[in-house]
Amino acid sequence: MNIHEYQAKEIFKKYGVPTPRGHIAYTPDEAVKAAQELGGNIWVVKAQIHAGGRGLGGGVKLAKSTEEVKDWASKILGMTLVTHQTGPEGKLVQKVYIEEGADIKAEYYLGMVLDRALEMPVMMASTEGGMEIEEVAHNSPEKIVKVAIDPTIGFQGFHGRELAFGLGLPKEEINTFIKFASALYRVYMDNDAEMIEINPLIKTGDGRFLALDAKMGFDNNALYRQNAISEMRDLSEEEPTEIEAGQYGLSYIKLDGNVGCMVNGAGLAMGTMDTINYVGGKPANFLDVGGGANPETVAKGFEIILKDKNVKSIFVNIFGGIVRCDRVANGILEATKLVDVNVPVIVRLDGTNAKEAADILNNAGIANIVAATDLADGAKKAVEAAAK
Repeated sequence: MNIHEYQAKEIFKKYGVPTPRGHIAYTPDEAVKAAQELGGNIWVVKAQIHAGGRGLGGGVKLAKSTEEVKDWASKILGMTLVTHQTGPEGKLVQKVYIEEGADIKAEYYLGMVLDRALEMPVMMASTEGGMEIEEVAHNSPEKIVKVAIDPTIGFQGFHGRELAFGLGLPKEEINTFIKFASALYRVYMDNDAEMIEINPLIKTGDGRFLALDAKMGFDNNALYRQNAISEMRDLSEEEPTEIEAGQYGLSYIKLDGNVGCMVNGAGLAMGTMDTINYVGGKPANFLDVGGGANPETVAKGFEIILKDKNVKSIFVNIFGGIVRCDRVANGILEATKLVDVNVPVIVRLDGTNAKEAADILNNAGIANIVAATDLADGAKKAVEAAAK
């Protein structure tokens, strides 16, 4: 789950992570009021969507008067903001964050992610603040300093010093930076975050460090113990089919391919998507129906997949361990009675009673349901069917 910049900064403030002052606004008049409450003579009007690259897309503007604040807010609110992370369809801007101006002396990057290979959170820093970190990693990887932090000991001074030395900070600023980074680590760990990104982290003229931007993503599986975080969820920023799938216990993520996938088990789902790519296709989604697939969940899976008009075929890849393959096959046939499945469906069932399941499908007499012999065969047939 992701949250907006202004929400992330609210969390930061609770932990003593310094940020510029700001207020959220839903109308141009509210934006003007926010600027007046902040005071000063320069403000930043920021579109609030769940995507990076807002500035390049025209969603972040500098205002030097309240008239300019109102003008920019009027233009940004209601616009469809297109960035490299939104895709060509963009996202509708429904609110803006009005933030006080800052005296920027230097810009850095600071972030935290979970390194699954190391099984530890990693804090990253770079002197290339304001740049897309993916571009920096690709073009100048030596400019990114990474420090793995063992949760059993937590963030220590030596972690902070390694990052500070990597940024080339002068001696008198190192302790201030370490305090900032230590607070950010607590934010990450206490809130079950998966990702924190501050880009840019700025150093002001008087030597302070401020989070000028803030992005946070959280582990959905831990939200049951993070009620305050759950309340920050903005459903209008999420894919409607992903929300609907979650209500039925299905794990669904929409992608941009044309081969729909219905699989039981996250690992098998990833393997299925890789195989589709390997044989020259593009998966349209990740969909894990879980270990207890039944006619109702299969029917709902078909319904959700087919809401994507790009889907030209569906590959059902089920391993019958907890549930028998013949029951899944009957479930698929029942599901086709509940949902109008108007694209070819390639079915690969393996495990308990797999032969019986294949006989059920082959004898059903339904033209657009094809039984596959194995994963590679199923992926190939699904890709070929989508290309017709």
